[in-house]
Amino acid sequence: MTTLAADANRVYEIGDVQEYPVIASDILYGDAAIGLVAASGNARPLTSADLFVGFAERQTDNASGAAGDKTIRVRKRGVVKLSVAGAVATDVLQPVYATDDNAFSFSPVGGVFVGFVERFVSSGVVMAAFDVDGFRDPHAGLVAELHSTNFAVDVQDAGKVIVIDTDGVVVTLPATAAGGGRVRFLNIGAYGAVGFSLSPNASDKVQGPDIGGTDNKDLINTKATARRGDFVDLVFGQTDGPCVTAIRGTWATEG
Repeated sequence: MTTLAADANRVYEIGDVQEYPVIASDILYGDAAIGLVAASGNARPLTSADLFVGFAERQTDNASGAAGDKTIRVRKRGVVKLSVAGAVATDVLQPVYATDDNAFSFSPVGGVFVGFVERFVSSGVVMAAFDVDGFRDPHAGLVAELHSTNFAVDVQDAGKVIVIDTDGVVVTLPATAAGGGRVRFLNIGAYGAVGFSLSPNASDKVQGPDIGGTDNKDLINTKATARRGDFVDLVFGQTDGPCVTAIRGTWATEG
């Protein structure tokens, strides 16, 4: 190892602004959510395949240029006013996702994590905190899949976050001997709007922290107190039935 024999005179950056080369033949508009193309590292209007890097400070017109001919300045940290589909007053601290440079929702399905609700403004409008370097998607690493009707879980659902947006959905769980892995079940309905049930095999029960469980009895996310972001993680392969390894919200075993 060779140590310095003179000052390195390194270049440092401070503040909340960063700059990226722009893709060819495109215009990136001011305040657009900006993503980086995985294959090139060039910036473009955010798509679901991109890494979110912030919001554009101003318009950058590279419609007639090659990739990298121009750069765009983005704000990578701050609090921004966003229209988020379905936002209500109880959504403070909920994660926000973008499906393009100007479409935001609470669903991780087909979306890129942007930040968290900091303050409710009005119906469908929030102030959202974002921090490209510091914030992480709470569902990172899980494949997000939406279900709005009754369905049955199988081994191909291991490693997924199953997103439920409709009241009354019943999820049929596999027999514990049928497969392993972890599955997360996530409620994205507004407060008191969506409840759903996890229904085990007749000879299985759902057990976990302070959940004794009963054979053939559902674990229910209680609608009256359910809020957006309630979830439960189940691990399959236990002798008596699936085991709860993480949980948020009010849940009850079927009576």
